[in-house]
Amino acid sequence: MDEAIALYKESLEINERIGNVQGKAMTLRRLGDLAEQQGEYTKAISYLQPALEILQRLQSPHAESVSASLDRVMGNS
Repeated sequence: MDEAIALYKESLEINERIGNVQGKAMTLRRLGDLAEQQGEYTKAISYLQPALEILQRLQSPHAESVSASLDRVMGNS
């Protein structure tokens, strides 16, 4: 799992560098999912909240599922 996190963090940096806002949001979501799986709920929230904000701003259909993930994590924290 550590390797996956490292790769997602690298992906996040690349998406930020090239200005791929949706890619950044989806990468943040994946990092949030991994943090949740590890029981690191505060860290998961720190990834999922900005992902949700970006996806809502883009009016992405993915915003709904990220919102549900965030609600679930917040219920566990």
